[in-house]
Amino acid sequence: MSFKITLAGSLLMATMGVTASAQSLVYCSEGSPEGFDPALYTSGTTFDASSHPIYDHLTEFKVGTTEVVPGLAESWEISEDGKTVTFKLREGVKFHSNDQFTPTRDFNADDVIFSFDRQGNPDNPYNSYSGGTWEYYGGMSMPDLVESIEKVDDYTVKFNLTRPEAPFIANMAMDFASIVSKEYADAMQEAGTPEMLNQAPIGTGPFTFQAYQKDAVIRYLRNDDYWGDKAKVESLIFAITPDASVRYQKVQAGECHVMAYPNPADVQAMKDAEDIVVMEQEGLNVGYLAYNTKVAPFDNPKVRKALNHAIDKQAIIDVVFQGSGQIAKNPIPPTMWSYNEAVEDDAYDPEAAKKMLEEEGVSDLSMKIWAMPVQRPYNPNARRMAELMQADMAEIGVDVEIVSYEWGEYLERSKAEDRDGAVLLGWTGDNGDPDNFLAVLLSCDAVGGSNRAMWCNEEFDELVNKAKTLSSQEERAKLYEEAQLVFKDQAPWATIAHSVVYMTMRPEVDGYVVHPLGGHIFNQVGLK
Repeated sequence: MSFKITLAGSLLMATMGVTASAQSLVYCSEGSPEGFDPALYTSGTTFDASSHPIYDHLTEFKVGTTEVVPGLAESWEISEDGKTVTFKLREGVKFHSNDQFTPTRDFNADDVIFSFDRQGNPDNPYNSYSGGTWEYYGGMSMPDLVESIEKVDDYTVKFNLTRPEAPFIANMAMDFASIVSKEYADAMQEAGTPEMLNQAPIGTGPFTFQAYQKDAVIRYLRNDDYWGDKAKVESLIFAITPDASVRYQKVQAGECHVMAYPNPADVQAMKDAEDIVVMEQEGLNVGYLAYNTKVAPFDNPKVRKALNHAIDKQAIIDVVFQGSGQIAKNPIPPTMWSYNEAVEDDAYDPEAAKKMLEEEGVSDLSMKIWAMPVQRPYNPNARRMAELMQADMAEIGVDVEIVSYEWGEYLERSKAEDRDGAVLLGWTGDNGDPDNFLAVLLSCDAVGGSNRAMWCNEEFDELVNKAKTLSSQEERAKLYEEAQLVFKDQAPWATIAHSVVYMTMRPEVDGYVVHPLGGHIFNQVGLK
């Protein structure tokens, strides 16, 4: 994608340097977004560039917390049976404009209904645009959950659900629930260019999208008509810089104010530097290797268990994370409620692994391990991790080929149900609820989408689906603890690590908060 709305001669002259303007904040990001319509994607890189600066949601997470606060909905009511949620919408909210579109009305109920209907209604003209996978919407069982959405009046919307859904209000603050303009969508559909929703985004958020040069730079301007607290800088610039060492050089040189995902080996030197600030926080994340459980011999849980025993996870923590992580045994992080301490991890035991493969009649096994091309909070160096796994597997007679693709292609190809190979991926929680890990990543509904293991287990699914209908956190926690035991027994993943998240920035940056849900949010960040 290489799309520009306005590209006046001066617009990009100094976008890679913070000296462009005292009111420009430059963020060295780790990769290019897949697009600018967040409902189509699941990548944090894409959300950082789209849902956080450009869009709003019915509810929002208070930055730095998992606390849900009002957004485009001023308030909401939940019926006694938990199956009807009524949102009272905020009035006077303005949509952005661009060269192709100027809104004629404020945000209203039509935009809310359209934003969700396009994801779940095959008859909606936008349901199939830009590939139309709606991976999050499907992975969270929204098609089965949402029976209908009613417009009570211009500023009241009623969601009728098929069952109570404990995380529903928090889910409405997630990236896939970003509210887009129906009027803009209709205009682009009429013009024969529906893809503009994904290339030239229009939202109600604190920044307006201005220009994008693929793999180079994204530029935003402050939305002075914003309904909430206005951004503290006039412009926000994403300088796309995949190499972590180069990102740090740019921060040192004053070309970037903030960078994502420093090399773990460099963190101590950054902390020791006088003109560098390093923030850190225990991440709400997990990194894993997802087998394709639909492809033999990986359809056999005993084979998957054997391979798990071959992986030296402590060596991965030492070499890849440089000590800034901990071994993962569960698919949810230990800071999350319902984490099951009683689960026993698959110990590093190459001899046991060999014996288990022999007992299953598996010999001369060859497999692929997919390594991500970008750094993520749950995996700072996927290539190096894959190489360590390759060496571990060789010890038990398994031949591993390491493969990779461009990030967007990697995410798309890895969803194929006949995929050849096990995939290194991970997850940072979106709403502070275990459902966001267990259901989104491992449910039957998410197979072919965010469930990269293609694993559908009836017992696990029943536990997770029941848990989300209960209002008592204590009762939900018991079911999630049981689900973790089923997961560990069946081993659709090799759970690898939970990491500490570091953010590196210049001392003049003011007001940045490390967000536990993984997003890089600059709405209230200024420069001293």
